[in-house]
Amino acid sequence: MTVNRLAEIARLAGVSASTVSRTLTRPELVALRTRQRVMNAVEATEFRPNEVARSLKQQDSRSIGLVVTDLNPFHAMLVKGVQDTAEQHDLNVILFTSDDSAAREREALAILRSHRPQGLILIPSAHTAEHAHLLTGMIVVELDRHSGLDGVHTVQVNNREGTCDAVRHLIAQGHTRIGAIFGQPHVSSAQERLQGFHDALAEAGIEHDQTLIRHGNDLEASGRIAALDILNVPAARRPTGLFVSNHEMTVGAIIAMRALGLKLPGDISMTSFDDSRLMLLHEPPISVVAQPTYELGVQACRVLISVMQGAEGQTMQHLRLDAPFIARGSVAPP
Repeated sequence: MTVNRLAEIARLAGVSASTVSRTLTRPELVALRTRQRVMNAVEATEFRPNEVARSLKQQDSRSIGLVVTDLNPFHAMLVKGVQDTAEQHDLNVILFTSDDSAAREREALAILRSHRPQGLILIPSAHTAEHAHLLTGMIVVELDRHSGLDGVHTVQVNNREGTCDAVRHLIAQGHTRIGAIFGQPHVSSAQERLQGFHDALAEAGIEHDQTLIRHGNDLEASGRIAALDILNVPAARRPTGLFVSNHEMTVGAIIAMRALGLKLPGDISMTSFDDSRLMLLHEPPISVVAQPTYELGVQACRVLISVMQGAEGQTMQHLRLDAPFIARGSVAPP
């Protein structure tokens, strides 16, 4: 990048030339709004991201990109698995969070392109397909979810089978009126867990009752609201069992039960997808589908590294890790 071009971008963005350089080389050190102004200025000058990278001598970058939707305990453990594995291979990790936002994901991918990472690990959002052009020419491993894009590798768990096991456990204890809270309908993991729920009911000959199904946004508050909606009804209409499809919403559901004065498992039994210390600390401990969260991050990084080091034309890798069901004390006969 010439000094004049650097100064032009800095002028358009209303920042110093050093801030422009830092945005393009160490974006994690620059405030979100400032990064956006700089990237808008880069686009306005029609300066190609790969030229930025060359001019800042990033062609031999020892970095990989990592974009996650959130930094809750589940995603934090995924990040640790990626980071620990990357460090073993002398790779730096450039981390962004998208908050499932189209604008934030687009910005993260644009900045990462300018930084020229050797590859990218991505938890895709509902908007990833819209940003496919920003992934062109990049080695991409989708983690935990899949976007449906061609040409990307994937590392996920057996969502459908794990959910089926959790619901079978409720059915085995005599529950036939079972409610459920799932994540956003457009997210692949939520779709697969919903299918596993249907599988278990169909296998047992239990008719599906749509009035007992709710969707949240994977966060605690949405789990609480969904559980209140399902459970705050006369006892005759209330489900005797409940499946919740992630850790955060499970915490929200437990809060809702307490607010309603319902005992677990005396008034309602529950199983959950995702394990954590909170699931163990609850009395009684929650029966869960235990994702190998750290190992998911490790395997995603290993797949990325193997593709980075492999021969051109290597076949696509699509890993599915087992997520075993662990029965604890949160399920009893109705």
